[in-house]
Amino acid sequence: MASYRMRSLLKNRSSVTPSSLFYFSWTRTFSSSQFERVGFIGLGNMGSWMATNLIKAGYTVALHDINQDVMKKFSEKGVLTKNSPLEVAETSDAVITMLPSSEHVMDVYTGLKGILNGGNLLRPGLFIDSSTIDPQTSRKLSAAVSNSSLRVKDGSGPPAMLDAPVSGGILSAENGSLTFMVGGSEEAYRSAKPLFLAMGKNIIYCGGPGNGSAAKVCNNLAMAVSMLGVSEALALGQSLGIAATTLTRIFNSSSARCWSSDTYNPVPGVMDGVPASRNYDGGFATKLMAKDLNLATASAKEVGTTSPTAVLALEIFTQLCNEGHGTEDFSSVFRHYFGGKDEM
Repeated sequence: MASYRMRSLLKNRSSVTPSSLFYFSWTRTFSSSQFERVGFIGLGNMGSWMATNLIKAGYTVALHDINQDVMKKFSEKGVLTKNSPLEVAETSDAVITMLPSSEHVMDVYTGLKGILNGGNLLRPGLFIDSSTIDPQTSRKLSAAVSNSSLRVKDGSGPPAMLDAPVSGGILSAENGSLTFMVGGSEEAYRSAKPLFLAMGKNIIYCGGPGNGSAAKVCNNLAMAVSMLGVSEALALGQSLGIAATTLTRIFNSSSARCWSSDTYNPVPGVMDGVPASRNYDGGFATKLMAKDLNLATASAKEVGTTSPTAVLALEIFTQLCNEGHGTEDFSSVFRHYFGGKDEM
């Protein structure tokens, strides 16, 4: 019955809108002690560090990933691993997912042996999805959980669902200094804060279901356009005879200053410790930026908003992927698209 109700809610994409989500709202009281056992699904470059920091913080963690090698690494350290998302949910008070795409998220939650299907109707009190996905999928999933027949293991109402994508990259995931953008029930957000603070340092409540995902899409759109502008200007400056180091100093002491100039400079030789200083290895892959820009343009289309710079940015980063640069950091657009030169 729970499976049927969730599938009927997820079937029609247009049936869930931001305003209609308040119809699915619920009220319940949380306590931090409810979440001592935490499930974590998705042990990629980000998820592995996030799970590790939860373990360091003293939580009892159960893990799942389709990559058996990474599961083995955790298992050899004495960390509990499970064979399916459902098994993780059955042993946890809260479950966090960190997955590559909307399709992966829906499969983990509603697929065969997914978190919401099979077994009895008792589940953890809180689900947190930290994947970068489109806001509508986050809202559909939140509505499906709220309107399901599932009940929290203590016998109270349905589980809570938060969308909480992150910003900061792999280094921040390792250091436990991620920024979380959280959408969903404010009560659930407050109860989940100890979990977030085990993995990050900036926790920002964005409003109702899907607003965390919306914030992440907008943040990465701005980041992409900013990188394109800085890269274009620095490459033009080089062509006009101005060293990138000099122009960067000007940017960073004037109105052009931004993260792409003062923290993540795209010119090899200008700044240490950034992907540009190691031939664009590591960092935020171009293919992931293209994915996020695709989410931004799709979201803009869905709400009838024009987003011309997002469209152009998507074209540029998609071109880099097609030319074989998808695994390089997205700041490599300076070299591969604008023809910028290394600073010697």
